[in-house]
Amino acid sequence: MSDATASNFTPAPLDSSKRTWLLTASCAGAVGAGFAAVPFVSSFQPSEKAKAAGAAVEVDISDIKPGELKRAEWRGKPIWILRRTPEMLESLKKDVAELADPHSERTAIPIPPYAKNDWRSIKPEYLVLIGICTHLGCSPVEKFTPGAQPSLPDNWPGGFFCPCHGSTFDFAGRVFKNKPAPDNLEVPRYTYLSDSKLLIGEDKKA
Repeated sequence: MSDATASNFTPAPLDSSKRTWLLTASCAGAVGAGFAAVPFVSSFQPSEKAKAAGAAVEVDISDIKPGELKRAEWRGKPIWILRRTPEMLESLKKDVAELADPHSERTAIPIPPYAKNDWRSIKPEYLVLIGICTHLGCSPVEKFTPGAQPSLPDNWPGGFFCPCHGSTFDFAGRVFKNKPAPDNLEVPRYTYLSDSKLLIGEDKKA
């Protein structure tokens, strides 16, 4: 086809029946795509709303090795699950005289009845805490290795240390005496769904 012919070429107009069919097909495709996307997008909405409302969250603890700390989140708060070693549990007996509230008797931060014991948990092996310092809301860090080290006493038994203002906590989240933090670390409500799964935020199975 020559340039002159191409420049004078005008596509034949669609008849009304073809135009109607194409418009209908295009609209149907767009609407179908919209409907296909809605379930995908809306599937996220209940989860986000549930989180905002403080819904309970499940945490798999099967992969936590002895001496390891696993982190999760509930209501926007950091959740710690520590799988304590026999040595960590044994150290709890030695800490009592040095603790501000060894038996969790203070009421400023309520503790679930099943955690009102020396290890502050349902099962001695697994400690579940909200990882927020009770002083000014900082997040402590783990200092599991016992012994003298910077910012810690020479007889440090191991536990948690808040670098902001120096509060220290043992392997049960109990605060040591003469520290800025007025209370032990908080224990959230939780339950075991199985030996390998926790439900944080509820005392009963969902």
